[in-house]
Amino acid sequence: MDRADTVTQTGLVQRLGLLDSTTIVMGSMIGSGVFIVSADIARQVASPALLMATWAATAVLTMIAALSYGELAAMMPRAGGQYVYLREAFGPLWGFLYGWTLFAVIQCGTLAAVAVAFAKFLGVFVPAVSADAWLVRIGPAGVNTQMLVAIALILGLTWHNTRGIEAGARVQNVFTIAKIGALAGLIAAGVFFGRQPEAMARNFGRFWEVPWSAWDALRLTAVAMVGALFSSDAWNNVTFTAGEVRNPKRNLPLSLALGVGVVSVIYLACNFVYLMALPLESIQSAPEDRVATAVISRILGPAATQVMALAVMVSTFGCLNGMIFAGARVYYAMARDGLFFAAAGNVNGKTHTPNHSLWMQGAWAAFLTLTGRYSDLLDYVIFAVLLFYILTIAGLFVLRRTRPEAERPYRAFGYPLLPAIYIAVAAFIELMLLLYKPSYTWPGLLIVLTGIPVYLAWRRRRESTSRSEA
Repeated sequence: MDRADTVTQTGLVQRLGLLDSTTIVMGSMIGSGVFIVSADIARQVASPALLMATWAATAVLTMIAALSYGELAAMMPRAGGQYVYLREAFGPLWGFLYGWTLFAVIQCGTLAAVAVAFAKFLGVFVPAVSADAWLVRIGPAGVNTQMLVAIALILGLTWHNTRGIEAGARVQNVFTIAKIGALAGLIAAGVFFGRQPEAMARNFGRFWEVPWSAWDALRLTAVAMVGALFSSDAWNNVTFTAGEVRNPKRNLPLSLALGVGVVSVIYLACNFVYLMALPLESIQSAPEDRVATAVISRILGPAATQVMALAVMVSTFGCLNGMIFAGARVYYAMARDGLFFAAAGNVNGKTHTPNHSLWMQGAWAAFLTLTGRYSDLLDYVIFAVLLFYILTIAGLFVLRRTRPEAERPYRAFGYPLLPAIYIAVAAFIELMLLLYKPSYTWPGLLIVLTGIPVYLAWRRRRESTSRSEA
């Protein structure tokens, strides 16, 4: 163990530096979304200006949230991150509801979806890996080779992260740097070689042409932001690992600002390249929504499929590792509070990692992969994800009032104006989703609410255990 490392009372070791923390932010954010979701956004907004506005508004909102979380992270640098902030601001029920939804759907469902995306693009090189290559089939259900690869990847990376914090951080650093390089290459290729006269004339000659009234443009952009927000999500994962970050009062706020800032600029640049290379109509109708592949096809021809498949595999692999590494720390924190399986709160004495929590997460993510329903579940919880962000940032105001004397090494930039703007804009998006996408929003709320009886059961169990021990 490095002399600079500090083993906390919980058994976790503070071994993550600024680079490690920043790559967790960036690596968890960048999955496969930036390569595909612009097609769906373009179909919804039907305007180059609104396409860019959707990504720009997402970048601004995400940065405001990251700067706000920076204060909470520096104030409470504990394992569990957002779970801890909600618990301290609003009470254990709200912290539990977040952790419950994270485990049940948000984190594990995303792990399943990202792992399947990796397997899908691996199929470009290994045709035997396919959703149609069934190993076991019983009616509409079964196991295909794509699922098998996805599960093997989830369990393999879970095992790798049980070997120690350095093992997980090393993979995260290498693959995050690789995926940033791949995206920088895409942007450079598009700027220097991908500009198409037809696309430039269509998209920039008529850039401000919006076929909607002002209200409709605002409404459509708010609803379309769902895809961009989800592609920009998981930046908060670094807060889950706060108990293992060196000098967290400095490194956590800084890593949040740096990571979110760099990724937001990359996302905006990618979409600018898409508009330079493809007319809006071609972005809307990109085969299987693979906009990035369509752009590279203009430059490299048939080789584009292999190039983009490799880029997506690198991106999803790094995203998967970061989310596996970070997510387990939330269930660990819940278990330490008596609100999750007790074993999840144990730390391996040799590796200083919450191995039981890691394996519980991996097992549930593997199960969701087998169900094939993870994509539907993720659609349902988008509303809940944004709701928990709103609550956490509202917690900033609550804690400023209830704990004015608490040490705050970093104070949220632009407080109270910027956090208030985030809450107002995010609440408007939630309202638009309730009105125009009710089939997605209400199931998400129901998933969150199912956590209430589970919480009551865990609390009764904890109280019963405390009485028996007394």
